[in-house]
Amino acid sequence: MRSSSSLAVAILASNVAAFPHLAMDRMTEGLSADVAYKQLLERQTLGPQGGAGPLTPPPFDAKAQLVDVSGTHAFTPPSSSDARGFCPGLNALANHNYLPHNGVATITQFVDATTKVYGMGADLALFLATFGAVLDGTGVSWSIAGTPHTGIGGSHGNYETDSSPLKSDLYQYGTNGKLVMSQFKTLYDMQPDATTANYNIDVLRDFRNKRFQESIDKNPLFVYGPFAGQLVSQAAFTFIYRFMANHTAEYPEGRLNKEVLKSFMSIQGPEDNVGAVSLRDFDSNGFPAMSGFRTIGTDATLLMPTLFLTASRSHRPPLQYADLLAVNTDVLYFASTNPELLLVGCNEGKVDTYQHIDASTLSNGAYTAAQAASNPICFATEFARLEIPALTGLATTLLSPLTNVLNTVSKNLNCAKIGSVNTTALALCPGFSLYGGPTAAVAAGAIQS
Repeated sequence: MRSSSSLAVAILASNVAAFPHLAMDRMTEGLSADVAYKQLLERQTLGPQGGAGPLTPPPFDAKAQLVDVSGTHAFTPPSSSDARGFCPGLNALANHNYLPHNGVATITQFVDATTKVYGMGADLALFLATFGAVLDGTGVSWSIAGTPHTGIGGSHGNYETDSSPLKSDLYQYGTNGKLVMSQFKTLYDMQPDATTANYNIDVLRDFRNKRFQESIDKNPLFVYGPFAGQLVSQAAFTFIYRFMANHTAEYPEGRLNKEVLKSFMSIQGPEDNVGAVSLRDFDSNGFPAMSGFRTIGTDATLLMPTLFLTASRSHRPPLQYADLLAVNTDVLYFASTNPELLLVGCNEGKVDTYQHIDASTLSNGAYTAAQAASNPICFATEFARLEIPALTGLATTLLSPLTNVLNTVSKNLNCAKIGSVNTTALALCPGFSLYGGPTAAVAAGAIQS
């Protein structure tokens, strides 16, 4: 991997190329003192799971980390009245009754389920659940499926976003619920040997870079915003390994092999024809578009063995294994080979017209480009805190639960405050204001795989 000094040079060079009018002293201002950047430098040595991580694996406790899939939590197929959506991890939680089986849960239920089954940090779980419930739910609950402006699938450009690992960009395909098999195959083929396959953070970093470029090359309305892009879309990649890997005494840091990857992504088929059966395409109601999925019976049982937490992934990570700070570190590690991931940008209505947008302009000078790049969670949450009222039109009182969480995140990470935001620069992004999903018109000039 690149050294810490080369990472800094790469970030700065990218920013200077994008914003030549900025002086070098302004670009470097505050970078060396930034807390998150220092933490990245301290974690440059590769850990056993790949990526910037601790050299010593986390302790393994077989009893404490065992995921219960018996009794109340035995796999139960969804009926036609149950919502299933775009996140394989949440679908599995609902299928095992860790979330309500209908797929609609409260903030507390989301936090309890994701921390208990996936070891997600409580701060990260509360952050994600509150954001979804307030912006795309009732304020206290929301759906793992989606209708316009409701649930995950209806929150495109706000919570759900372009350049996801496996599902389609909304304006590239006219839906954000389609599993794009070529995207899965790209990831799957990155570990050709089944006996040693491990889709760890190093693998996912390379895959993330491929998907970022693919959205630039194929989606005319691709937007990589301050929150949904820099933070949420990144997390979708890091979560694949952090929460889906199986933890054992032999691999306490976790190993994500081919079978577990296919299991979570609801994909079947032999090695020479993987993807021969997929249950991850969704109709306009957010329900898998395969009749067998909807039926409780033999056909559903045979078609759906991969839609639950299988024995091959029996143990979760330790509790608090991935919190907000860990996600921030993973995002910075992803960017060590592609500094563009730390910069806001978009296509200007045609493919391959991607332009960066200056963080200093967006934050009215509160963050330089280098400062925003060195601490993406701080910049994203601070920007979201001020942008959300205008974006949603919701009253301050309705937004207060989310605002409180964002303020807590900012305080705990010692983030520099943004006093006001300037979104005029985002006018060059025709996709920025297109808040919607789960279906839309295909953009002119879109290229589909």
